[in-house]
Amino acid sequence: MDEEMKQRRVYRADPDDSRAAPHTGRAYRELVGGPLDGLLIDITALSAAEIANGLDLATDDGTYGPGGCSEYGPRATDPQWWDWRGDRR
Repeated sequence: MDEEMKQRRVYRADPDDSRAAPHTGRAYRELVGGPLDGLLIDITALSAAEIANGLDLATDDGTYGPGGCSEYGPRATDPQWWDWRGDRR
């Protein structure tokens, strides 16, 4: 893992927690666009279907505020990037 990656923040991690930064031996994807833009998501424990299809990620920062979520999924041309697909309740 390069030094730039170690500086990044992981989705759902408390910024004051040591888990807020990525860890060697785990797999991550970068979230692109929407309210979670720039965060990393740890996909290490996800199923193959979840990795292929993407996820709804809970966030208070989307269109619907508290209780809402944002849908992210792999980019067809480069699945290392997960693009924002919109917000949901």
